[in-house]
Amino acid sequence: MHFEDFSSFLDMGGYGLYVWLSFGATALSLLVLWLNSLFSKRALMTQVLREQARQARIKAATEQTIKGDSA
Repeated sequence: MHFEDFSSFLDMGGYGLYVWLSFGATALSLLVLWLNSLFSKRALMTQVLREQARQARIKAATEQTIKGDSA
């Protein structure tokens, strides 16, 4: 499409409101999806690190118990 000026570009032949609202809704949806993914990844990584630390503590306690029993 060819527009005479920027105002007619924004108007989109009378459909500008619908066009720009749909672009805005799509952009907002993508932003929310991206932020949700980012925060979920951070929460998952925190949970994984916490579980790894827990497993290390369990392993250290088990090894200490085994050393204490054999002595």
